[in-house]
Amino acid sequence: MTTYGEKMKILTGNCHPELAGDICDYLGTELVSKEIGRFQDGEISVKIEETVRGADVFVIQPTSPPVNENLMELLVMIDALRRASARRITAVVPYYGYARQDRKARPRDPITAKLVANLLTTAGARRLLSIDMHAPQIQGFFDIPVDHLYAFPIMVEYFAEMDLSNFTAVAPDIGSVRRVRSFARHLNIPLAIIDKRRPQANVAEVMNIIGEVENKNVILFDDIIDTAGTMTAAARALKAAGADRVYAAGSHALFSGPAVERLRAAPLEKIVVTNSIPQDNHGEELNNLEVLSIAPLLGEAIDRIFKDVSVSVLFK
Repeated sequence: MTTYGEKMKILTGNCHPELAGDICDYLGTELVSKEIGRFQDGEISVKIEETVRGADVFVIQPTSPPVNENLMELLVMIDALRRASARRITAVVPYYGYARQDRKARPRDPITAKLVANLLTTAGARRLLSIDMHAPQIQGFFDIPVDHLYAFPIMVEYFAEMDLSNFTAVAPDIGSVRRVRSFARHLNIPLAIIDKRRPQANVAEVMNIIGEVENKNVILFDDIIDTAGTMTAAARALKAAGADRVYAAGSHALFSGPAVERLRAAPLEKIVVTNSIPQDNHGEELNNLEVLSIAPLLGEAIDRIFKDVSVSVLFK
């Protein structure tokens, strides 16, 4: 592994220091010393306690709940680094928040995915590294380079250890078909699709199942498990259609609101997620939860960006 010396620096905020520590372990380096606090009125205070002048700095901070706190913390850290004469600042945002409003679906809607892109660039980020953005076209909202990685190879490695002779991959909605098709192709298993409608935000209703799931073990794969309404409704529909065992897999486990309660009650053999978002006590609350580490994936990407070599091999 490269000895990074003075030229690479890795900084993290308060959102997910465990992931940042695992990435540093992979790279054989240490986190930049800093102090992040709050003024009496709640404003964020950042003090970077070592020089970053001329360094290639990677700021690791998912913008997961509390989204506004973590996003603002990220922006303030980037601003501090820019003013401290860092050579290049890469925002490493494993989970990119505000991504679900990526177009004007109705009159007077905001496009928050573009707003956050503007904020990061204005603060001083010169590159973005993220995993499984809610919509791949969000890359085009940035006027700086974006390295958009995918979690499905980590999922493929996990499920490939099973006997897959009777498995089918299931897309929980039409929007996830492309992602799940690639997942199914790498596992060499069939694909089924759930036709879902969403009468309002965080409410999902299953309409039809397209494909053969009867007497099959199925893997539901999505990018975000938020309130778990989609996953649990799909799991029940698949069981009603005759599926044997149902596995849920998601890149980003937000587990908001009633998610844990819903997942406990759902007919799920395993819930497989990554640690792109800190999971706190969810492992204790869900005894069928399996958390896979993305630290090696992000660590390898950071190493390649620092060395100015191709990252595209990690997109596959």
